[in-house]
Amino acid sequence: MRKEITRRLRFASVGLALAALLVTGVFAQNGTDVLIKNATVLTAAKGKLENTDILIKDGKISKIGKNIRAADAKVFDATGKFVSPGIIDCHSHAMLDAINEFSYAVTSMARIRDVLDTTDVTIYRALAGGVTSANLLHGSANPIGGQNTVVKFKYGRPMEEFLFPGALPGIKFALGENVKRANSNVQPGQSRRYPATRMGTMEVIRDAFIRAKDYKQKWEDFRAGKTKIEPRRDLELEPLVEVLEGKRLVHAHGYRSDEHLNLMLIADEFGFKVATLQHGLEAYKIAPEIAQRGTGVSIFVDYWGYKLEAYDTIPYNAYILWKNGVVVSLNSDSGERIRRLNLDAAKTMKYGGVPEEEALKMITLNPAKQLGIDKRTGSIEVGKDADVVIWSGHPFSPYSHVETTMVDGEVFFDRKQDIAKRSELKAERESLEKLDANLPPSKRGKKDAAKKEDEDEEKTPDADPDPTEGGNR
Repeated sequence: MRKEITRRLRFASVGLALAALLVTGVFAQNGTDVLIKNATVLTAAKGKLENTDILIKDGKISKIGKNIRAADAKVFDATGKFVSPGIIDCHSHAMLDAINEFSYAVTSMARIRDVLDTTDVTIYRALAGGVTSANLLHGSANPIGGQNTVVKFKYGRPMEEFLFPGALPGIKFALGENVKRANSNVQPGQSRRYPATRMGTMEVIRDAFIRAKDYKQKWEDFRAGKTKIEPRRDLELEPLVEVLEGKRLVHAHGYRSDEHLNLMLIADEFGFKVATLQHGLEAYKIAPEIAQRGTGVSIFVDYWGYKLEAYDTIPYNAYILWKNGVVVSLNSDSGERIRRLNLDAAKTMKYGGVPEEEALKMITLNPAKQLGIDKRTGSIEVGKDADVVIWSGHPFSPYSHVETTMVDGEVFFDRKQDIAKRSELKAERESLEKLDANLPPSKRGKKDAAKKEDEDEEKTPDADPDPTEGGNR
């Protein structure tokens, strides 16, 4: 445990140093107009525009066209380069200090917003992969989990600046193996948490909405003067009332098509809509039913087989869903894959022949639609937030890389500055790692003893289960 704390402190020190560097350097463009010149612009809405300029004013896209002039603007020469909208990840656990609240089957009162870690280096790495926004979700340990948070990746800024203004609130639902703890061992002396079966999972969700409807009716009766005593506030049921009223989106983890169909039938029963089916590796089996309800699907392209319920997918899943009129997005659910969503989008062209712009939409405009933020971001159009990425080549090429990532018109990743500062950061890291400051007083100056203690620790298995088990995939 001590070794893990030491490791995190070291990474935090380097991450904070990097954040400070960026705040004083790249971030200094706040309030400055930006002009991107001579780019191939992939709008994700109105096709591909060759040799085109983009003028950004006050964080918004002001003009798109040829030969735009702006006397005081910071100019980026994008000749021979590509510009795309910022990538949006519709399923992420980046920058979270906690993922799952395991204890109850229904934890709708828990808020992801309360555990945001703005120093998580994953944010910076995501920006280096062209990702500008993400849907940060509770884990999948509960039939009804906690409330999500939609963010813009403004690395180095206070937490309040990460929160996406006007994004519709959401909540995480989950189905399948993680919920019934199929792959978890019950500790001696403990009973297994209900539900332990798929049918129990559906009962928990139905019961929660029956209680939410009763709670909603009590408040309506009180406000109408039918009752005189004000109902007691219930933080568990209030988010579910918002779901019933169409004010909160449901993002539902699951793999099997029968389970996702059952959830949509429950939604029909109570009069709400599931916003997205997350993972949805078998969603192609029920594509017409999904399209009929206006539900979106957020998937992996060719990543499956890591557990039993994740076996029955095909790489043509995205194509079949798109062909049936479903709004499809591609997500990462991973600090590694979040940097390569552009290549996942390219795979949908290979597997089924999804048109180029439709493939691009799956990582830009479509997730924006699924999160209710498409009026602000997701495509390059006049009036939208200037969340844009400059690529060295076409973003679907494995030989291309991100050169510049802007959020609201400000540069939050600059490849040239990153490369220029790497030697400096490396030297700083080495100096930090030589310090004894992270060791307890009794161990300072005795690194060999500390190293032996770490080795002994690694040989001893942890008594407690992994707190994130069952929380991601």
